[in-house]
Amino acid sequence: MTLSPRSAKLLVFATSGAVLVLEILAGRLLAPYVGVSLETFTGIIGTLLAGIALGSSLGGRLADRYDPRRLLGPAIIAGGVLSWLSLPVITLIGPSVTSDPISIVVITAFGFLAPATMLSTVSPMVAKLELSNLDDTGSVVGDLSAAGTTGALVGTFFTGFVLVASFPSRPVIIGLGAILVLIGLFLWFRLAGEKPHVLALVFLLGAGGLATSMASPCEYETAYACVRIVPDPERADGRSLYLDDLRHSYVDLSDPTFLEFRYFRLFADVVDQVQPAGAIDVLDIGGAGFAFPRYIAATRPGSTNLVLEIDGEIVEIAEDRLGLELSDSLQVKIGDARLALDDLPTDSYDVVIGDAFGGRSVPWHLTTTEVVSEIDRLLTPTGVYVMNLIDGDQSRYAKAQLATLKATFEHVAVILPSDGVPQDRAVNQVLVASHAPLPHIVVDPKDGVLLSEDDTAEFVGNARVLRDDFAPVDQLAFSF
Repeated sequence: MTLSPRSAKLLVFATSGAVLVLEILAGRLLAPYVGVSLETFTGIIGTLLAGIALGSSLGGRLADRYDPRRLLGPAIIAGGVLSWLSLPVITLIGPSVTSDPISIVVITAFGFLAPATMLSTVSPMVAKLELSNLDDTGSVVGDLSAAGTTGALVGTFFTGFVLVASFPSRPVIIGLGAILVLIGLFLWFRLAGEKPHVLALVFLLGAGGLATSMASPCEYETAYACVRIVPDPERADGRSLYLDDLRHSYVDLSDPTFLEFRYFRLFADVVDQVQPAGAIDVLDIGGAGFAFPRYIAATRPGSTNLVLEIDGEIVEIAEDRLGLELSDSLQVKIGDARLALDDLPTDSYDVVIGDAFGGRSVPWHLTTTEVVSEIDRLLTPTGVYVMNLIDGDQSRYAKAQLATLKATFEHVAVILPSDGVPQDRAVNQVLVASHAPLPHIVVDPKDGVLLSEDDTAEFVGNARVLRDDFAPVDQLAFSF
């Protein structure tokens, strides 16, 4: 028995789509261990493309040597089983890897190179089956290529727009593997006329059981992050918020004035001394655990906070678990901050706080001179922009960000660790910018040291200004 042209196209469509489902979900599965960055997605895309190339070559060679009707079923079954096994592999080796590009490629290869390779063997095997004479070669190969590309498109859009927003990643992978295994078993029986050996069935059950037994490191999985809330063993009401592999926030449920993070204390020092009295209007770019908006609400009665947060589920988690209480004076706008800025009124905020992160770095489109100009529009004439970023070693990104702020604001300064920026790790650096002269901001020496404007200019040197058409933030920042 052979495949009909329609069945052949559907098979190539399905297996190509499955590879792209794995590619997108790989980013979600790796995020708790290596974070989310340009390097992460570059490593995943490159590794999966290598699997597609390897599988296409291998499938063609096998199809020339053996009857494809006997190969298709086992190949698809193997693709499903290897998809299942990606879960225990990532779970077991993930905690031991770092976030450098080589480690990202290695862990991606361990988890996803094999299933991508195996599923990519299907297209040349199907082509071999469908090529009955040389006169039809072009149309057969072209139709199958179109079917595979269409499957990849559907797999990409459906996963990115529907599956990720509706289901946790691990059940999706388990379900995908099950569908592939069932398709493979059907083809093995129909095309080859053979029944799988009982040992093969036992192996299938074992692989499926192993995949389902691996617990997710996520307490919640939103459309953007793997989320965990971790109680503080030393402070009864203390809670840490972890997004992917980083601790992003800490709140005390009973004391919103307690600021565990050094950079939050620096935020407070800057705001309290630059805007020293009365109620203020604050715009927060990034919410996470909402520690600083809660601090402003508690220490500045009558103040308003508008928080721009891209992840609506994070807001719900913060309300349920982190003591967030929304009100007329503390509001949240869900969506990408860059787009939300356009709708806000001019000269409406005394303070803008920049604390948005995509993994380890500030999203590049929130770093450029174009967005800084928009933030300048929103600030009152005496307003101040306070920004948190993470960098280390030569602080190439921090210097570029300061140069970008200096291109718009008249007065710019930076707060660095008291003992300097370490060369072997990244640290929080707090940037301050305003059109009004900055006072001498006193900070706790344990938290940092404020460089004068002249020393800040010397620190920046000849760093390049970040623009929408050139903002290599991930490459400039210290990798950790």
